[in-house]
Amino acid sequence: MQELIKLVTEKTGISADQATKAVETVLGFIKDKMPGGIGGQVESFISGNAGSVGDVIDNLKDKASGLFS
Repeated sequence: MQELIKLVTEKTGISADQATKAVETVLGFIKDKMPGGIGGQVESFISGNAGSVGDVIDNLKDKASGLFS
């Protein structure tokens, strides 16, 4: 998540504290709107704790497939 906070800080010129609050707010919004464990997967991916990108995508596909069946 630090990489995203740094990017927001650089792109917007706001402080690291403000960028942290902004990223946490957006992440919380996304987690609340996503069904089941998908929000947690997004958070893990952004935090860098999710393993490889392929693992995250496979996990998200598995969870999302249940939405449409």
